[in-house]
Amino acid sequence: MLAGCGSGKFSAKPGGGRDKTTFRYAMETAPTTLDPAKVQDIATIDLLSNVFEGLVSYNAKNEIVGQIAESWVPSEGGRIWTFTIRKNAKFHNGRQVTADDVKWSFERACGAHFNSPTAANYLQDIVGVKDEMAGKAPGISGIRVIDPSHVEFTLDKSRAYFLGKLTYCCAFILAKEAAGPDQINDIKGAIGTGPFKFDKFAPDQQVELAANKDYYLGAPKVERIVLPIVKESSTRLNLFKQGQLDTLGIDRKDLKVTQADPVLGKQLVFQMRPAVFYVGLSMTNYAPFKDRRVRRAFAMAIDRDRICNKLLEGMPVAHGLTAPGVPGYREDYKGLPYDPEGAKKLLAEAGYPGGKGLPPVQFTFKTTAPDSQHVSEGVESSVRQNIGMTVQLSTMDWTAFLDARNKGKFESYFLSWYADYLDPENFLSLLLTSNSPLNHDGYKNPEFDRLCELGDTTTDEAKRLKYYQDAEDIAIQDAARIPIYYQRDAILISPRVKGLESNLFGNLPRRNVYFGD
Repeated sequence: MLAGCGSGKFSAKPGGGRDKTTFRYAMETAPTTLDPAKVQDIATIDLLSNVFEGLVSYNAKNEIVGQIAESWVPSEGGRIWTFTIRKNAKFHNGRQVTADDVKWSFERACGAHFNSPTAANYLQDIVGVKDEMAGKAPGISGIRVIDPSHVEFTLDKSRAYFLGKLTYCCAFILAKEAAGPDQINDIKGAIGTGPFKFDKFAPDQQVELAANKDYYLGAPKVERIVLPIVKESSTRLNLFKQGQLDTLGIDRKDLKVTQADPVLGKQLVFQMRPAVFYVGLSMTNYAPFKDRRVRRAFAMAIDRDRICNKLLEGMPVAHGLTAPGVPGYREDYKGLPYDPEGAKKLLAEAGYPGGKGLPPVQFTFKTTAPDSQHVSEGVESSVRQNIGMTVQLSTMDWTAFLDARNKGKFESYFLSWYADYLDPENFLSLLLTSNSPLNHDGYKNPEFDRLCELGDTTTDEAKRLKYYQDAEDIAIQDAARIPIYYQRDAILISPRVKGLESNLFGNLPRRNVYFGD
């Protein structure tokens, strides 16, 4: 799997996990990109967050704190934001970060030719972003460089979630002399300000990061991070047992044996994540799903309890689209019930009694993801047995899956949405409003759009959460998406690992990690 350095590949030496200078954890798939303005998946975001930074980020208490920005001041009711750049923030090449770098990085991400899959979703509240992305303007008029240490953002409206959006990767600040205007495809272009910098990268084999000794908050406590790319969960588990990995996320199929192990069981921790795993239904590619009754029948035919408690052995059942830990989440929310008889009646009303007349629906899930396969098979059997609908399962590798999803090619599929920032807007307005670039399934409901717009622009927190909850009710009753479970991670952490910080999103950049005896 990992060959010697002489061939240009990297290796983890036997017993290397006991080296106190190097922190090791595995990636399940190769990084999908090295460019913060292109990344969409959790594993690559975790990697890049050790290398790049934005103006602000979330800390271990799930609070937004300054990163490259040391402070900020809102004005005009939150429509204008002025940020002060840290004077000691430097890129990995030693150059000081300036307000001009901030403006350039945002304009690069939003450039019409660059075609970022995320910038429109997270940055379009800034005045001028839409024009630049459409090729109608040479830059973003709503970003103004006041002086080298101060940059000002003007929004189209007051947006309570604006700071949260700036924590996402497409708002990371890059060194323009290294990155250039096009996608970063080599670690030479991946110059950030984070506590670690890229050192070596062998595609599909291993990533190595080196400590940024000049980091503005102080040098990391380990000298290196090594991330072997290990696609098989059993291999990853064996590497942890051998001391080759210092922490490891456990696949569901390995959980029982891990819990039963007298040594590993004591190293296992569980952490909830602000994530919803769901079934997507395309109202564009599968004509019957245009009928609300067919979508509701599909949703009401799925036995979530069996999937979560038997197939996945105890994952938290999801009934809503907003995840635990996100303001507005309702623990007692019931959503659409499991009701096979009600589902049959709805399908008959729609003109498909017993599923007759319905063409088979293609259902796609990610290859090499056992949980995805379990859920997909559970959905298929539920729908076939309860409403007589034929579901044809198919798989794709992760990169191809993301590309197909972005292009709206699926009829139905299984996927997850992890919060980018802790606000219900991130689960509702961003994903399901009629004009959202992330609305890949063609869902449209004017009342849902109206309530989301009120939630997006209202400054009173209690009122805006109620708007979002009412919008969520509509989307659930419309079966715009079908929530299946909330994410709860099972993680192995070696007892020698100290200083590993985490929050709802996962592990923070590993600057404070060190090793005990």
